[in-house]
Amino acid sequence: MTKTQTSLFPEIYEFIKKLDKNSISEERKKILDPLAEFIQSKVNNQEEIRLNFICTHNSRRSHLSQTWAQTMAHFFNIKNVYCYSGGTEATALFPMVAETLQKQGFQVQQLSDNNNPVYAIKYAENEHPVIGFSKKLDDAFNPSSGFAAIMTCDSANEACPFVPGAEKRVPITFEDPKAFDNTPQQAEKYLERSIQIATELWYVFSQINL
Repeated sequence: MTKTQTSLFPEIYEFIKKLDKNSISEERKKILDPLAEFIQSKVNNQEEIRLNFICTHNSRRSHLSQTWAQTMAHFFNIKNVYCYSGGTEATALFPMVAETLQKQGFQVQQLSDNNNPVYAIKYAENEHPVIGFSKKLDDAFNPSSGFAAIMTCDSANEACPFVPGAEKRVPITFEDPKAFDNTPQQAEKYLERSIQIATELWYVFSQINL
């Protein structure tokens, strides 16, 4: 296990330390392990690690996954990790995602005000923020080759049996918190999904030997 990084914002660091690491079933670990194997192979070969989290609309789960993956890479002191997200179509980052991350200790700044706003999501004072906005998976902002495509929703997984340029394709799907939009449970369910994604990506990066 690698030495963890304490330079995260304190609220995020404390949140990670309190994650219920035992909540991940053995069955779920088998789904997560191929991603850990991809990352480990890149570390072993001293290569850059590029992860593109893909969902249909690139609005919720893919952004939570991109942000937490970048954060966990930093937490475990794994260098040269670059996280992206994309969709089979572009819509907008759903505002409740930004609100949820803010509640968990991230500094979220909206950089533009249009139908598809751009957000800067910071997890540590001196690290480059995650840039969040909705885009298609093959957008020029994303890598065109040598990356792992992580399919975070069933519909994108079924719609994209082949992702151009992907070195590895890993289905790790999550239930969509969108089902609770405009209900009294909305904030609770987005937080629940963010916690699940954070916990599972903690597991993935905790497997890496440097």
